[in-house]
Amino acid sequence: MDFSGKKIVVTGASSGIGEETAKLIMAQGGEVIAVDRNKPNIEVSQFFQVDLLDKAAIDTLVAKLPDDIAGLANIAGLPPTMNVKDVVTVNLVALKYLTNLLVPKLKNGSAIVNLASLAGLGWEDQVKTIRACEGLDFDGVFSFCEENNITAENSYFFTKQALIAWTMQNRWTWRDRNIRINAVSPGPVETPILSDFLETLGERAEEDMRVMDRAGRPSDIAPVVAFLLSEASTWIRGANIPADGGMYAHAVSNMRGLE
Repeated sequence: MDFSGKKIVVTGASSGIGEETAKLIMAQGGEVIAVDRNKPNIEVSQFFQVDLLDKAAIDTLVAKLPDDIAGLANIAGLPPTMNVKDVVTVNLVALKYLTNLLVPKLKNGSAIVNLASLAGLGWEDQVKTIRACEGLDFDGVFSFCEENNITAENSYFFTKQALIAWTMQNRWTWRDRNIRINAVSPGPVETPILSDFLETLGERAEEDMRVMDRAGRPSDIAPVVAFLLSEASTWIRGANIPADGGMYAHAVSNMRGLE
């Protein structure tokens, strides 16, 4: 993969998968524009300190970004232990808002990559609620959660399910400019928020960890994100690629009676 001369926006670049993705892009000659609440621990081309809970801050960010961006990696996210409204806002509403606002500044032939999750498995059963959130804005999140029974137990799952669906829905939205959108769905990954997932998912997480040979590492996921940002993936559109040590295949095989 060659990112020479390409400017890539990476949200959540200060830790975990975002940091590893930023490192990989820069190692391949790219310029990383990092977006995070916290200052990155690595050297990047530019850094913008932004709280994605703040709609006005996103407006300000996009106004400051250059007009020749070659890719957007939406990696920033909150774990399921956080406030329900904040999880839905950052993981879904802000991600979609930032993406749509940034599209005019993307070069033709650019790529958008959304970090989804194995937690998005079963999105097909949530289409009604996913449809209900299609026009959701920042100030409507609380009411939406109340009306659709989005709770601490399912908020993270729902945001990832909706994100996978949104990625698929937009497979051809910007086809006239050859801008593609795809998603990557990691399983449990050794990042600063892994303990939050294990705490929230309880028995399910324990079962997953018993089945897996090991938890993932950011270095397992970043190359998949980078591939989807690269010119090697120009014919992949609206896809959701599991990067989970086989957990998606395991879950679906069990669900469909193949095991």
